[in-house]
Amino acid sequence: MELTNSFETLLRTFSPVFTEPSFATFRLLMTGWILSMRHRYVTDLIVTSDSVGNGHFSDYHRFFSQAVWNIDHLWKLLAHLIVNHLIGDDATIVLAGDDTLCRKRGLGIFGTGMHHDALSSSKSKKICHWGHDWVDLCIVISNPWWAPTKVFALPICMRLYRNKQGLAKGKRKNAKKPTASQVRAASKKAKQAAEKKKQAARNAKRSHKVGAKSHKTRPELMAEMLTLVASWFPNRRFILVVDSLYSGKSVLSKLPENFDLIGPVHAKAALYAPAPKETQVRRGRSRKKGDRLKDAAAWAKDKTRWQTLHYDQYGLHGSLRVKTRTGLYYKAGNDRLLRLVLSQDTVGQRPTRIFYCTDVSMTPKEILSIFSQRWSIEVTHFDCKQHLGLEDPANRTPLAVQRTAPMAMFLYSLTIVWFATEGHADLQFPNRPWYDWKSEPSFADMLTTLRRKSWDEKLSKVSLATTPDDNSATLLTFLATLAG
Repeated sequence: MELTNSFETLLRTFSPVFTEPSFATFRLLMTGWILSMRHRYVTDLIVTSDSVGNGHFSDYHRFFSQAVWNIDHLWKLLAHLIVNHLIGDDATIVLAGDDTLCRKRGLGIFGTGMHHDALSSSKSKKICHWGHDWVDLCIVISNPWWAPTKVFALPICMRLYRNKQGLAKGKRKNAKKPTASQVRAASKKAKQAAEKKKQAARNAKRSHKVGAKSHKTRPELMAEMLTLVASWFPNRRFILVVDSLYSGKSVLSKLPENFDLIGPVHAKAALYAPAPKETQVRRGRSRKKGDRLKDAAAWAKDKTRWQTLHYDQYGLHGSLRVKTRTGLYYKAGNDRLLRLVLSQDTVGQRPTRIFYCTDVSMTPKEILSIFSQRWSIEVTHFDCKQHLGLEDPANRTPLAVQRTAPMAMFLYSLTIVWFATEGHADLQFPNRPWYDWKSEPSFADMLTTLRRKSWDEKLSKVSLATTPDDNSATLLTFLATLAG
């Protein structure tokens, strides 16, 4: 099986990342990934791409676990492809950052640990699951011409987060405790065994400390990706939109020069007025911050004037009352001046929160409008898990784990680029009398279009004439089983 020619052309864009044999394997695996409707195990990709017998099956496993190619190089080419096809030359690029949990089973899988499961948890009960926690960065495409009311988040970089538990996993190997009979029989051996046990405990403690030093938090991984993206596009301006986990010191203090950040202020954060101007000479250093500002509850009750803003857009429908001023989030951003926006829902369905933006020239309406686009990254996570098997890969070794699952996010972005450039001409909606007003495609519609176009081109080469060597029935049966 092969994908449609227009999609194959996009895949060839990434040939510089691989050697020639590796690129051939890459094309076959991506073909199987798109066409498969089952679990995205490597063996299933071999079957779905009709590659059984095309080399040994272990070659496809080694593509992820041993082949020499750099996934960051792949992300870089993808980011440039998205920017060149979907974003104007002078437009500011909006990025969204977040993390998502992929549940796994098995203690021997690299990088797994217990992580908070936001989807299963509630305010009253926190639930954790064993698995991989991926931190990802996406380019936000808002209101594109093919879907004027929708917003899409296209992944361009990912990092695997490993908590301290995962870093220390498997490093604590205690010596076998001697039995009572052995102690009585040979006191000298018992003392030696006790000393070995103490030494093992010291080694375990030392390795745990080493793991703690090498541990990177999720905000630190996000800052690492921002620095990488800034190096890819040194002459472009970016606006990063994140939730409260990524709006603190770890990200704000390391924000690249060509980045601005929009995010919520922590509920217990200390905000300050800008440092007052010195009117007279005095001893000591100049002040870096002014008086402490009111928190959200006190600010909402004071006598400053509210402004009412009305929204009817993706992720935000309704009216909000806002107050704004400039100030400092000193613990996170030192003396960097920020635009602070207090937001209160007029009907009380959303909590009263303070947002900040590093670009003080932006208006409250623009800040809240851009922040609402962050929801698109949650939709991306859902679509990649439901339609592209983000949680499916069963790899265990370090390199294979860090390379395989990101392919689902990679193909999500590439499918949308293909649809925007070529695939929209072949869009067809099913005949549904109960839903005849649908006019804008979802990602599922784009993926279905890509599969149908690929199958149409494959079937167009099949002769319906009955001959002794005719394989039409075999091929049609094979295509039908892909949905099983």
